[in-house]
Amino acid sequence: MLKQLDEIQEQALAALEGVPDLSELDAWRIRYLGKKSALNQILRDVGRLPREERPAVGRRGNEVKLALEAAYQARKQTLEQGELAALLEKDRIDVTLPGRPVPLGRIHITTKTLRQIYAIFAQMGFQVYTARDVELDLYNFELLNMPPGHPARDMWDTFYTTREGVLLRTHTSPGQIRAMRDYCPEPIRVILPGKCYRYEQVTARSEFMFYQVEGLAVGKRITMTDLKGVMAEFVRQMFGADRQMRFRASYFPFTEPSVEVDVDCIICQGAGCRVCKHTGWLEIAGAGMVHPLVLQNGGYDPTIYSGFAFGMGPERIAMLKYGIDDIRYFYSNDLRFLEQF
Repeated sequence: MLKQLDEIQEQALAALEGVPDLSELDAWRIRYLGKKSALNQILRDVGRLPREERPAVGRRGNEVKLALEAAYQARKQTLEQGELAALLEKDRIDVTLPGRPVPLGRIHITTKTLRQIYAIFAQMGFQVYTARDVELDLYNFELLNMPPGHPARDMWDTFYTTREGVLLRTHTSPGQIRAMRDYCPEPIRVILPGKCYRYEQVTARSEFMFYQVEGLAVGKRITMTDLKGVMAEFVRQMFGADRQMRFRASYFPFTEPSVEVDVDCIICQGAGCRVCKHTGWLEIAGAGMVHPLVLQNGGYDPTIYSGFAFGMGPERIAMLKYGIDDIRYFYSNDLRFLEQF
């Protein structure tokens, strides 16, 4: 039995020298130190030996086991260090190489158009006024000449909240009242950009969430001619001098008279397409002279002051400017579309 233990030790150490990697080392451990190994079988059978042989065999068996375990740990450490050195050599970083450029994102087409709108109206003396997205019914409708039950409220499909009288604004027009109350009695010239929300079906020309830019000018002796001049200058700078613009009579409760501002459709060149509803014209803004009651609600005396207001959609303007035929592209997160701008 002692001779057999010596042979096991000699054979195991010889085999250990030729183990090339950690996976083979684990196989060696199972073969020579595992539960089913010859060494463990001898140690389990020590109790069956004659009484006088047990001490010598047991002691020698434990010596062999400790020797093999120590050899195993030493070989494992050597192989781990070798693998780590190979990995470091393979993935070595040359700190003298130049850094890799970090790709930059692009400005979203809506943001780009908004900035162009800001710049154009800034040249005409308009400053940006920021209003809130979550509004009160009082500002969104009542103070804009639409009391409860007014049929004009049906023009806006409204998202109401669980709190009575609180809603997501359907247009940027409630900002008119807030701006007038902040500046009254001084003359004002502001634009109010921001998101609007309507419970609408998503189509090629309409979304349930979209941007608007409201414009408001209040002062003495402001007329419809001033409104037309501002809109004509905006169309010239945004779309070019060759673009055609027209005013078309319309109705808004908070302006009187009211108009729609149209530009000939750049996408179809006036021939008619699904974006312009085959009319050859595309609406870019609703506008008009501020209703006397709205001026009064804002704190201005309508017998002394007058003003005009307009509201336009940057997405619609971008569609015209860049020949985009579907508003759904703007927020579909398709990089093939967004990377063009």
